[in-house]
Amino acid sequence: MPELLTPLFQLSTTKGFALACSALELAVAEHEFGILAVHDLGQTLRSKGIDFEEQCRVFEVCHPEQAARVLKANMALAMALPCRISVFTDAGCTWIGMIRPEVMLRSLSGDPELAVVARDVEVSLVEIIEAAVA
Repeated sequence: MPELLTPLFQLSTTKGFALACSALELAVAEHEFGILAVHDLGQTLRSKGIDFEEQCRVFEVCHPEQAARVLKANMALAMALPCRISVFTDAGCTWIGMIRPEVMLRSLSGDPELAVVARDVEVSLVEIIEAAVA
């Protein structure tokens, strides 16, 4: 029976929000992933007049070869791409986390080849997050 994984992977860091974002950008590049977009959700909410004190940026990241493997297997899984890593504050603590690709793809496809891709991507993303929080 497959190991049950919690859908979220997140680690706290002693780094402040801005430094954690910079560390994540560096770790993404060091692992040969690219950043496609950064969404500053905290700023967006505040710009809409919402009283939102926390910080939150969502980084859309991609490894081109892995993404191509997913899309070749099932184009509909484009809806699950790219991977997202969030840096956020909560009650004075900075966190970096993601939804686990392996859990997400397992819920969307039973293809064993995609399970391997998802596992490989997840291992890399965990390494990226661990490097960024260190």
